[in-house]
Order: sequence, then structure tokens, then C-alpha cells
Amino acid sequence: MKVAQLSQDELARLLRRGEFLLDLPPFVARVRSDVPSLVRDIADMYGEFAVCAPEAFADFSVEVSLEPGLRRWYKPQARFYYDDLPSFAPLPAQQAFPMIEWGLNWCVAAHAHQYLTIHAAVIERDGRAAVLPAPPGSGKSTLCAGLIQRGWRLLSDELALLDMDSGLIHGMARPVSLKNASIAAIRAFAPEAVMTSPVPDTAKGTVSLLQPPAASVRRVREPTRAAWVVLPSYEAGAAPVFTPHGKERAFMTLAEQSFNYDMHGVRGFEAMGRLVEQCECLRFNYGRLEDAAEAFERLAATGAP
Repeated sequence: MKVAQLSQDELARLLRRGEFLLDLPPFVARVRSDVPSLVRDIADMYGEFAVCAPEAFADFSVEVSLEPGLRRWYKPQARFYYDDLPSFAPLPAQQAFPMIEWGLNWCVAAHAHQYLTIHAAVIERDGRAAVLPAPPGSGKSTLCAGLIQRGWRLLSDELALLDMDSGLIHGMARPVSLKNASIAAIRAFAPEAVMTSPVPDTAKGTVSLLQPPAASVRRVREPTRAAWVVLPSYEAGAAPVFTPHGKERAFMTLAEQSFNYDMHGVRGFEAMGRLVEQCECLRFNYGRLEDAAEAFERLAATGAP
């Protein structure tokens, strides 16, 4: 059964009872919540995802619940729990859905050490993936959001899960997190895109989540092999330009952006080395999403920038 097949009342009941198990291949997350707005946001963002039976095994058990006492009524706050333990400071209740998304990212990054986990977006076209690692503010999420509106398959906006034995990259195809000016940019670029209502005053500014394409969700169990490592850089008004980026520097960037590279020792070093060696490593400077989409279309068609 898909999330979209649940009524709002049924979804709310499952969330309150902790019986909502969301299939996020290669993981399953048990989600509990009494925050009313989460019902709508989960239904909108995860409608195409599968729901597991309440008795199924869950890799992660998470909860976002309203704080008790007067806080429940006066400037209500919510707190994130992992395995029934409070994990972060409470935040305003209107930030509940971003909190769930950030919390799930933390669960994977902190616990899923069977993968080499890299802070990067991953998109795929015709069996070849582009890995987009970048520090905050580089335009990585905006670029990812724009390209998946132009036919690229979404694997991940935040977490590239590298199987160190096969070299394949897994992704959960979860919603894309957009911040501040990126929200308006995607609305202008893809007016048909489904997004949550903007949430202001978070630690990352104003945040909105973008619904993943249904086609990406349907292929969520298909890992892919990277063909490009692309370091994006947004600069207002800049022409779209690919430039070569040394493999040694690309390796260091990926290692720095990895959550658990240091845990895997020689195995992680060798896996990262194989990933970089099989890829063309590029920098990409851009100033308009329309130009970026055309440039990546040429990249996909020719295999070279």
C-alpha cells in the first residue's frame, strides 16, 4: 500500500500509535507523531512511497511530538526522539516536518555504517549518475531540484550511500530541502512542482520541501553507478561552464563531505578511490537554472561537458 492510499484520518491514527512504517529503501522508518500538520506534509511529500505493516522490522524508530504542559498551547514546541530518547533541543511546532527530515538524515548518517555515506546529491540519467558534493550555499540542492524537474532521476538530495563492495550508490529519493531564495527559484522554474508551505526562522532560514518525482520513487530500489563528480557553484548571472577538476582534489572533497569515511580505514579509502577513478571530475559554475538544465542535458547526451 502507498501512503496516498491512506485517508488523512487513518494516517493520523497510525502516526499517533507509532504504527506508521515508511519504506525508504534501503531502510524502513517507524514514525510516531501527534503534530497535526505532519499528517498533511507526509501525505503530500511521501504519497508515492510504500507503507509497511505495523509489525515489520524498522531500521529507525523516530518521533516528533509536542512538548507537554503550557507549551502545548502557548507557542507550541515539538521535540525529535530516536528510540524513545530525546535527541535534539525542541523547536517550534511549525518546524515539525523539517525536523523529521533532518532527524532521518541524522539517523542514516550516524548509524548506517554499512555504507560509505557522503553529504551529496545524486541524480541519474540513462544509467549514469552525477554526484554533487558541496558545502552549504553552493546551490547544490537548487541544482538538484531543478534537474529532477527536467527528467533526471532523484536518488538523494543529501546522502549518497556508497556500497563499498559493488561501487553502486543507493538513494532514498526523499523530498528535496530548499532554503531561502531557492524556494522562489524553483517555483519560477517549475510552477507545477509540489512543495510544502515555507517554514520561516529555522536554523537554516526559511525552508520548504519539494516532492520527489513519482518516477524516481518507483525506481527507488535501483542503485546506480557514478559517472561524474560535479562540484556546483552558483553565481548570479554567471554563464554555465564546466571545467576539469583534479581527481586528487575531488577525492579530498568527497572525503571531507563524508560522515563516516574515517571509520572505514583502508576499506573506505579504497572505495572512495575507486569511485573517483571511474568518474569524470568537474566543477560547474552557473547562474540560471534554465542554462544549467541545458548544460546537463548535453552532458548526459554526450558523456562529456
